[in-house]
Amino acid sequence: MSRSDKRKPVNLKQRSALAGEAAAAIAEVEHALSTPADPTAAAFFDVDNTVMQGASIFHLARGLHRRKFFTTRDILGAAYKQAYFRVVGVEDPDHLEEARNSALGFIAGHTVTELEELGEEIFDEAMAHRIWPGTRALAQLHLDAGQRVWLVTAAPIEIAAIIARRLGLTGAMGTVSEHVDGVYTGKLVGDMLHGPAKAEAVKAIAAREGLDLSRCSAYSDSVNDLPMLSLVGDPVAINPDAKLREHAKANGWRIRDYRTGRKAARVGLLAGATLGAVSGSVAAGLAMRRRRG
Repeated sequence: MSRSDKRKPVNLKQRSALAGEAAAAIAEVEHALSTPADPTAAAFFDVDNTVMQGASIFHLARGLHRRKFFTTRDILGAAYKQAYFRVVGVEDPDHLEEARNSALGFIAGHTVTELEELGEEIFDEAMAHRIWPGTRALAQLHLDAGQRVWLVTAAPIEIAAIIARRLGLTGAMGTVSEHVDGVYTGKLVGDMLHGPAKAEAVKAIAAREGLDLSRCSAYSDSVNDLPMLSLVGDPVAINPDAKLREHAKANGWRIRDYRTGRKAARVGLLAGATLGAVSGSVAAGLAMRRRRG
């Protein structure tokens, strides 16, 4: 029996529920205070490679790196490990546990205000020009129809809220990092908003807002978001990876690809692995900074 077999299984369902509840609570940042014209329908958008080219946390981490939050060496080890699992399609429970325990650790000791202010700067310098115009137009169609639009992402809720606000969307659900007296502890509230946790977050906000999920839409680029996509009546694959494209075709889902030519699809595997490496466990490498310190 291997070492991992002896360990107590991770209760992913319970963690997903906790993450969903936390994300739904954070979604109170939404600005939709008036009754929408179509109150029972809404749209939910993944962010990385769906709304924005690349991984939002990669752009955030790069911006923080420029501001001397951590070193280049800190980030490289984590990037390789995540890239491997992204390419081979294997999510090892021990690896996921490690990623969870160290996720967002690079902001420990910093204040919420500091991250929000820097997030605004980093959005302007590294994210605004990477928004996919086609996806932005789809979101606007929902808004024009009187529907609410939420982002649902594994990125930190602080940066997710900035993106939603800048795009004029209703609000955002993202990974929640614990803070005490306005200072981050480096721990998460619940789990990372990834995979099944996104579905739990959508169900929580649908229950709170009285949404009819059969009338709702969801958009993503990744097969990891099948739990969220399968919840709604109108699932749409945006810039899909190979597995999601296959699933979407088999089930008659709409597919929209805003990348340029087939070359983008071929390059997407490597690019997605590299960017996913950072979005999934950039903090695993950054946590080494704290241990060395």
